[in-house]
Amino acid sequence: MSINKTSGSLSRIIHNTPPEALFVVSAAGQYCGAVIAVRLFDHLAPASVAWLRVIGAAVVLIAFSMPTLRRSGAWSREQVFAVGLFGVCTASMNLFFYLAIQHLDLGKGVAIEFIGPITVAAIRTRTGRNGFALLLAVIGVLILSGLELGNEPLGLVYVFLASIMWALYIVVGSKVARYNRGVSGLGIGLMIGAVFIAPFGAPTSGPAFSAPWILATCFLVGILSNAIGYGIDQFTLRRIPVRRFSVLLALLPVTATIFGLLFLGQVPSVIDLIGIGFVLVGVVVQQRDTLPPTEVVA
Repeated sequence: MSINKTSGSLSRIIHNTPPEALFVVSAAGQYCGAVIAVRLFDHLAPASVAWLRVIGAAVVLIAFSMPTLRRSGAWSREQVFAVGLFGVCTASMNLFFYLAIQHLDLGKGVAIEFIGPITVAAIRTRTGRNGFALLLAVIGVLILSGLELGNEPLGLVYVFLASIMWALYIVVGSKVARYNRGVSGLGIGLMIGAVFIAPFGAPTSGPAFSAPWILATCFLVGILSNAIGYGIDQFTLRRIPVRRFSVLLALLPVTATIFGLLFLGQVPSVIDLIGIGFVLVGVVVQQRDTLPPTEVVA
């Protein structure tokens, strides 16, 4: 089957799948990658893992979207700027997040990082029902974070920076998604982002180039976390408003907690389970509004 037919089939499947289910698949990809990345930290600096992850994802996405790039014609200056900014935000988010989870549990790090999406959702919430759903998600994420803001100060600095980048990822990413160029914008953006974070990741990347398995594993992390996870995000952002997307992201701390338990031995407490419950109720309660299919930015 050709790449073009494969892309079309995947697009149809994703279009017919509920956004909540897409988020579970996206989260599974992202945090499978995160679990592998944590194990790589014993062999390679987190900044280098993040850098090589972004490069690997960019290469795969650009190769996958080559037919779309050939058909879609030239990019306007505004589109190139938006895609570049999106890539810088995404790559920086990856970098700061990996630096953070070197010091924090995976589930707790994602929960605190969720401050960014919460802020975006709060700004764009217009109805009482959506406000209530957001409140439930916020309570759940706060419970998952444990409100422990003094134990790992360096990790918290990194995770707050990742949070800011996550908010920008949502806002700028929604605009890039509406260019309706498949995942090509994500691929090009990530390549630009890889250049931007190279001064942080390249200097300590030597072990990856002397041990091919490390390099291959970093690329695998990029495919799981960026190519699959963020690729699904791009499709989802074409279908639902940014407000709903931001609240659905509350599923990510839940998934991170589960993956931390299954693969890293990070056992959630009863309080954590209560927090997960609040998040899930918040996701269920919110309005399931969608975007008109013709809403595309030229």
